[in-house]
Amino acid sequence: MHEIRVNRKAADRVASGHPWIFTSDVTGRDGAQPGAAVKVADPNGRPLGTAHYSSASQIALRMLSPHVEEIGRDFYLRRLRAAEDHRRKVVSDSDAYRVVHAEADLLPALVVDRYADYLVVQTLNQGMDAALPDIASCLEEIFHPKAIVARNDAAVRAKEQLPLKSTVLAGEIPNSVAIRMNGLTLAADLLHGQKTGIFLDQRENYLAAQHYARGGKALDCFTSTGGFALHLAARSESVEAVDSSSNAIAAARANAHANAIANVDFREADVFEVLAGYAAARRHFSLVVLDPPAFAKSRHSLDDAARGYKEINLRALRLLEPGGILVTCSCSHHLGEPLFLQLLAEAALDARRTLRILERRTQSQDHPILLTVPETHYLKCLILEVI
Repeated sequence: MHEIRVNRKAADRVASGHPWIFTSDVTGRDGAQPGAAVKVADPNGRPLGTAHYSSASQIALRMLSPHVEEIGRDFYLRRLRAAEDHRRKVVSDSDAYRVVHAEADLLPALVVDRYADYLVVQTLNQGMDAALPDIASCLEEIFHPKAIVARNDAAVRAKEQLPLKSTVLAGEIPNSVAIRMNGLTLAADLLHGQKTGIFLDQRENYLAAQHYARGGKALDCFTSTGGFALHLAARSESVEAVDSSSNAIAAARANAHANAIANVDFREADVFEVLAGYAAARRHFSLVVLDPPAFAKSRHSLDDAARGYKEINLRALRLLEPGGILVTCSCSHHLGEPLFLQLLAEAALDARRTLRILERRTQSQDHPILLTVPETHYLKCLILEVI
């Protein structure tokens, strides 16, 4: 095992509980190969643990263990079993969930999602990509899946100089996989669907939003495959669901049909334009959901993203009367909750609405958050009432 030396700044970062070491903090590489597991040492040669080494990314090292140890199939099997044990404690009424949430499960740059009898894997750095055969072998031993898919089309792989592709590693997959979630049957496209098939991180927030749908008309913006809309339908007079993607709307309609839900009207349109038009027409809803894609994909785009989040929440608030509920989300890691709350306060003042916070939520528990790794916390979900 090659030894990579790092400076004091990196050593302190590791001591603080964060697993990333940046290339600017590496002082000696000792001939380490791309994707290799390496020993990491501080400026005095004291071992910090074992990490995966990347020759391309700005994140040169991702710590795997605080000990110097062999990283092989036995290591991955232990970590994968521990991750699944956690899911057995926190996942209920669903056979689709995240098995491995990368750094939060002490397996940096690895994502594994389960869709009933099928698994989808993402290896997002050179180290995990090189370990994919061992990881797939471990997953077969633990889950005995019908198939394993590698959804390695995520753009972040380009930073690791890894190809973007989706492949079936084992078994065969159908065009769509039926999964259960909160009493609903949903279809997941494992090769072409959003993320690794469908959105799994809002599972618990779907139920929270459903709790506040107490009759009346609801509006679900950026509905994707209909997650919020279908949950709201059971407790709403009617639901309008909007998305700009024709494929998403088609999938959402199919999900509604599969669950015999008839009170949701799906519409392909630009959400900003729909909200502006409804405000001009003085339409009102008892509940509005905003679940947009990430507006801030980097720190450089944060200012523009902040304006976008404020504007869309302002438009939504104009559709709510006293007693109305706003369920608003942000999956932009770079937009922290304090700034998100500030933007909502500004939007409320501009819309002349007074808001009461009912719940401050985050991603589902199968997407765990490490206290010392803020990057593992990305989803903010606030439920507010107009008073």
